[in-house]
Amino acid sequence: MGFPKNRMRRLRSSPAMRRLVRQTRVSVNDLVYPLFVREGEGIEKPIKSMTGCYQFSPDTIGSQAVEVASLEIPAVLLFGLPDKKDEIGSEAWAENGVVQRAIRQIKKAAPELLVITDVCLCEFTSHGHCGVIENGKVDNDSTCELLAKTALSHAQAGADIVAPSDMMDGRVKYIREALEENGFENVAIMSYAAKYASAFYGPFRDAAESAPAFGDRRAYQMDPPNADEAMAEIALDIEEGADIVMVKPALAYLDIIYRARQRFDCPIAAYNVSGEYMMVNVAGAEGLVDKQAIMMEVLTSIKRAGADIIITYFAKELAKLL
Repeated sequence: MGFPKNRMRRLRSSPAMRRLVRQTRVSVNDLVYPLFVREGEGIEKPIKSMTGCYQFSPDTIGSQAVEVASLEIPAVLLFGLPDKKDEIGSEAWAENGVVQRAIRQIKKAAPELLVITDVCLCEFTSHGHCGVIENGKVDNDSTCELLAKTALSHAQAGADIVAPSDMMDGRVKYIREALEENGFENVAIMSYAAKYASAFYGPFRDAAESAPAFGDRRAYQMDPPNADEAMAEIALDIEEGADIVMVKPALAYLDIIYRARQRFDCPIAAYNVSGEYMMVNVAGAEGLVDKQAIMMEVLTSIKRAGADIIITYFAKELAKLL
C-alpha cells in the first residue's frame, strides 16, 4: 500500500490540517519559569548575560509572581543570592534568608502559584561549590545533612516542591526523611537526577553569582558522554523518594529524556538552560534565525522527547504566544 494510495503530504496540506493531526503539543501547563531573588529592597536588576531576565529582591518578586500566575504558568523555580556567604553556606537554611522570605512573598501575592525551590549551596558558599569542602574536595555526606536542613527551611516557609540540584549521592533520602519527620510529607521532591557537567550553564553562573572559586564541578555533576549512568542516577533518586526527576540540560540531552521516558513511570522534567536560551536569543538578535520559530522548535523537541515539565526562561514569552 505505497504511493500513490499513500500520500503523506495530504495531512500537511494546510495550517488547519497540520494543527488537526499534530502529534506533540507544548502547553502552558508544561511550563516552569525560573526566578532569581537577591538581598535588598526595590531591586529589579537586568541580568546582562540573560536577555529579558532579572534579579528581584523579596519585596519586588511578588509582582513578578502575579504576572507569571496571570499567564497561567503553574510554577516558578526560585534561586537565591544572599548578601553573606561562608564556607558552609549557612544562609541557605536561615529562617529569614532571602529564599525563605521570597517564598512567603510569592505565596502571599499569588497563592495559586506552585513554588519550587532550588536546593543547593553553591550560591551561598564563599568558595562557590555545592557543598562542604574537606581536604580540597566536596564532602558528600556532610553536604547532604545541610541540604536536608535547607529543604526543610524551604518547606517551613511554604514551598510546594524542593529541588536538590547538587548531585550528591543520597541527598534525596536525606531530604525525604527530614520532610517526613517534620510533618511535611506532602511537600514533593523534584530531583535534578541527571545533571551533567555542561558548558551550557555559563550565563546562569553570572545570573546566580555561583561560579566556583577553584576547580570545577565534574567530580559530582555527570560526565556528558555517559547515558547508562543517567538511568542509574534516576532510578536511585526515585527509590529514595523523588516524586519528579529532571534531566539538565535539555537540548543536548534529548536522548536521555527519551530513555528516561521509556523506562520510568513518573513525571519527567527537563531544564532548557541559560546557554540554550541565549543561543536562540543572540542568533535572533543578529537576524540569523527566526527567534520565535526556533523557540517553538526547541521546546517542541523537548516535549517530543518525553518531558512532562519544561523549565525555561522562555516560559512567559511562550505563554503569551500560546
